[in-house]
Amino acid sequence: MKSMTGFAHRTISAKGFLGSITLKSYNNRFFDLSLSIPASASGIEPNIREFLGSRISRGKIECTLRLKKTEATLDDITMNFQSAKTLTEQLRNLALACGLNDTPSLDVLTRFPGVIELNTDIDESELWQILFPTMEETWREFEESRIREGLATQQNITNQMNRFTSKLDEIEQNAGQLEQLVHDQITARFKELLGDNYDESRVLQELAVQLVRLTINEEIQRLKAHISAFKAIAAEPSCGKKLDFLCQEMNREVNTIGSKNMLVAVSLAVVEMKDALENIREQLRNVE
Repeated sequence: MKSMTGFAHRTISAKGFLGSITLKSYNNRFFDLSLSIPASASGIEPNIREFLGSRISRGKIECTLRLKKTEATLDDITMNFQSAKTLTEQLRNLALACGLNDTPSLDVLTRFPGVIELNTDIDESELWQILFPTMEETWREFEESRIREGLATQQNITNQMNRFTSKLDEIEQNAGQLEQLVHDQITARFKELLGDNYDESRVLQELAVQLVRLTINEEIQRLKAHISAFKAIAAEPSCGKKLDFLCQEMNREVNTIGSKNMLVAVSLAVVEMKDALENIREQLRNVE
């Protein structure tokens, strides 16, 4: 069981590149990936999306890539001589117009955009090969943070499910008493209407009809099956959505027991079970 919230940050320093990769995630019903990468590295966006999309089933994921070249070659630098000449002439004209005897220096000229251009384009296939090891390290750190938080969440869910199971056992123990109560009520009604001369077989017929309507044995057995399924699904890597759906089914069975019940002890147990399920569903909102 893994949490949907996690964080990891790794720095990059390899083959003339310097930067960092940051992964953050938050709760979300579906998989939602937001990427923030430099325009010069936009070509590797599909690689990052495939890498993360194949490993995460749901949650809002924010991936931030910071990257720059630390080494520049002659091929990376472009000198625009014509722009420099035009700019020099215009600056001289400006100086004459202002009555100044001044000539623009090289320091001034290189500050203007377009005079010297640094080529920041990056070879996509080469860049992904360079980044891949750091991306894997970031991913492992990210997964470890989600697993740690997931273990704490799993323990809370297990505690609530144990509470739920305990109350179901109490209800099962009272199921026989509920049937006896139905029998006593029907018998009392016949005595009230007919005195002691009522037909016992007629009582049994009415009892059978009422037990079909009021018995909770089927709900108890279905809840036991749901509990077993819950434990099995909880062992899967991405189980949050399935478990939430299963909790909805369990809640319906508990509601049915509550609607059929006539015992105070069962009513109290139903309240406890509904509260446990609500706590479980709250925790599942943070499970992948």
